[in-house]
Amino acid sequence: MTFWKKQTPPETKTISEPAPEIMPETIEPLENAPMLTSPEITVKEQVVDAARVDVEPPTINQATDCQIDIAQAQFEGKVIEAISTVFDPEIPVNIYELGLIYNIDINGMNDVGIDMTLTSPACPVAGTLPGDVERVVQTVEGIGSVTVELIWEPAWSPDRMSEAAKLELGFM
Repeated sequence: MTFWKKQTPPETKTISEPAPEIMPETIEPLENAPMLTSPEITVKEQVVDAARVDVEPPTINQATDCQIDIAQAQFEGKVIEAISTVFDPEIPVNIYELGLIYNIDINGMNDVGIDMTLTSPACPVAGTLPGDVERVVQTVEGIGSVTVELIWEPAWSPDRMSEAAKLELGFM
C-alpha cells in the first residue's frame, strides 16, 4: 500500500518590485512607421512611438480632390457647350458669348442652377429663352435637375460680351 503525503502549497510572497519588461532581442521595424534615429531614444521608445502613429487604411477607387475638380470642370464645360447652342434670334451670337449667363452652379448630384439675364427686359424672347436654356442643358449626359432663373440685376451691358462676340458684332 502506498500512502501519499499531503503537500502544503508554498507560501505566497508579495512582490514590491515591478516585473521586468520582456523585450525580444531583435525587433523588426514596422512598415511605414517613422523610426527615430536619435541615440538618446531607445528601441523600445521607437516602437512605442511607431505604434502611436495614426495610419489611415488604404482606400480603393477613391477619387482625389484634384480628380474631382477636373471632373467638375469637364462637366461644367459640357453644360457651357450646351448653353452655347442657344442663340438670341435677333443677334447672331450665342447667349453664353453675349454674356447673358451670369452664374452656373453645379452641386455634387449634378443638379444645375443657372442665373441668366436678357439684353433688355422688353426682349421678345423673354418668355422662351430661359426654357430653351433649360431644355438644352437637360440633354447633357449625367445631368440632375436644371433650374434657370431670369434675373435683372446687374443689368446686362455690352461689356459682358466675350472678345469673340464683340468682334462678331463690330464692337471692336
